[in-house]
Amino acid sequence: MNPFNDQHQAKAHATGPTNWQLILRLLRFSWQFRRRSIQVIATQVCILTLTIGGYGLVGLAIDFLSDTVRGTDQARWPLGLAPGPETEPVRVILILGGAIACFALIRAFLEYAYQMAVGRLVHVDIVMRLRAQVYEKMQKLSFRFFDRTASGTLINRVTGDVQAVRMFIDQVIIQVFIMVVSLAVYLVYMMNMHVGLTLACLATTPVLWILSATFSKLLHPAYLKSRQLLDNLILSFSENIQGIQVIKGFNLEGAREEEFRQRNEEVRRQRQGIFWIVSTFSPAIGYLTQVNLVVLLAYGGYLVSQGELPIGAGLVVFAGLLQQFSGQIANIAGVADSIQQALTGARRVFEILDTPVDVKSPDRPVEPDRIRGGLTFEDVTFAYSDGKPVLEEITFDVRPGEVIAVAGATGAGKSAVMSLIPRFYDPREGRILLDGHDLRALSLERLRRNIGVVFQENFLFSNTVAANIAFGHPGATREQIERAARIACAHDFIMQIPQGYDSVLSESGMNLSGGQRQRLAIARAVLLEPAILLLDDPTAAIDPETEHEILEAIDRAIEGRTTFIVAHRLSTLRRADRILLLDHGRILQFGTHDELMSTDGLYRAAIASQSVDPESLALLSATRRRRRAR
Repeated sequence: MNPFNDQHQAKAHATGPTNWQLILRLLRFSWQFRRRSIQVIATQVCILTLTIGGYGLVGLAIDFLSDTVRGTDQARWPLGLAPGPETEPVRVILILGGAIACFALIRAFLEYAYQMAVGRLVHVDIVMRLRAQVYEKMQKLSFRFFDRTASGTLINRVTGDVQAVRMFIDQVIIQVFIMVVSLAVYLVYMMNMHVGLTLACLATTPVLWILSATFSKLLHPAYLKSRQLLDNLILSFSENIQGIQVIKGFNLEGAREEEFRQRNEEVRRQRQGIFWIVSTFSPAIGYLTQVNLVVLLAYGGYLVSQGELPIGAGLVVFAGLLQQFSGQIANIAGVADSIQQALTGARRVFEILDTPVDVKSPDRPVEPDRIRGGLTFEDVTFAYSDGKPVLEEITFDVRPGEVIAVAGATGAGKSAVMSLIPRFYDPREGRILLDGHDLRALSLERLRRNIGVVFQENFLFSNTVAANIAFGHPGATREQIERAARIACAHDFIMQIPQGYDSVLSESGMNLSGGQRQRLAIARAVLLEPAILLLDDPTAAIDPETEHEILEAIDRAIEGRTTFIVAHRLSTLRRADRILLLDHGRILQFGTHDELMSTDGLYRAAIASQSVDPESLALLSATRRRRRAR
């Protein structure tokens, strides 16, 4: 479970737009698909016309047969097309039957055209466009949004919620329009046949509307809860797949299976509750429509017996129209269901689309001729959320080309410093200058293209080695890719892989070792030849032999670049020109390695107490000898 995410969704729902505001926005969204929607509606109107025409022809045929048997003349021929007395009855019946068959054939063709038009409208126009809009907006949002929103929720919003929104067009707007037109046509047609019979048969209609309103109110909170439970289910599935090694390593397959089963069961119970409501409503509607047929048989049969209504064009056609009318009324349940699903999905989709982009390029960005890499933090205070700051009044200067090691205990604020430089976040107070320009005054795209980032755990895509290195510069030549790989000490091991640079990596690059993945990440970062390089503890969880390879790659990569390295080991710290030591969000010490070792403080104590590798031990001994010589 993600209680913070649930609380955030509940708060957003409580303070968000009302249902009517959502409906108005959905209508504005639907307006861009009006042409295709009009085509769909026009097709359905033609189908409606043919349906009524077919009923009319069936009723006419029945009345003609009745006249033929009884010798009466009650059939009402349209447009004065009554057959002459010399026309054989069999021929008339064949003509009417052929007309009915033609109507049915044309109707079947239009039904096919209708289904194709709806499919294009829904799956090609609406879903693809809306899904692209949501994904595009998520790419623009800062890390704050992803910090507070679980991955399962995001996946569900891009898939299930987008599908729910499109239902508003094809299963609400179009269906409501068709329903209104159909009901109006059926009502006028039946009223024209007999007003009293129409009013008697439709006496239960107000009850249907009351039931529909109650049904809608019951469904809305149920669908909202269902979406939240489905988010949790998707999150559980995603975490179990990504953490399968940890699960198997601790022999927790059974426990995780039980947890997933419980979440799946919660979704099932919630959906079962929804199905129970829907299943109860639909039979109630069906029962009321059958009551209408009983009224028709009783009252309509009386009118036929009194000669006030013909049996074919009257009672039979009226029965067909009443069934169609009742069917449209019964669709209210489906429309109400679709409205609630659409509103629930729309609320969650629009929440993403309406989230303000708090980290973005200015309207008129400053465009320096060249990025040199000089950085200045001026009284920077930063917090990931509205809580306690993780950085407080940080101030320091970095010269172009200087290498800065960022050290400190867990929670000291190291990652926060690294995240502020490429503007993954913006500081709450203070400012950060790049070559004298406030980062917020620069183009975000140009800023990040001049910053190479190597994370502690780097993600590789299921693509070729070359494509992963050129991820930030897809147009890079093979020569540029190989040059970056050589700088990162990755070329040799790449050439030993079958197919070399054209080898396709598995998901997350799991067919490579940790050191190999790290060197590919360094190659990816230096390919753009950035002025600034950020290395977030690149030697963490690496064995000594692999660490040596990574350090060699770092030595090549940092040459001529302003570099920040989050580090704990002396072998990494000694590569820095200066060391920034943080403690609880404040600068505790800042200087060269020798300066910090010559001063009693946290840095010297940490270095003296750590278990160091041979290289670091030699460096530490040399430092101590220099101190004694002084």
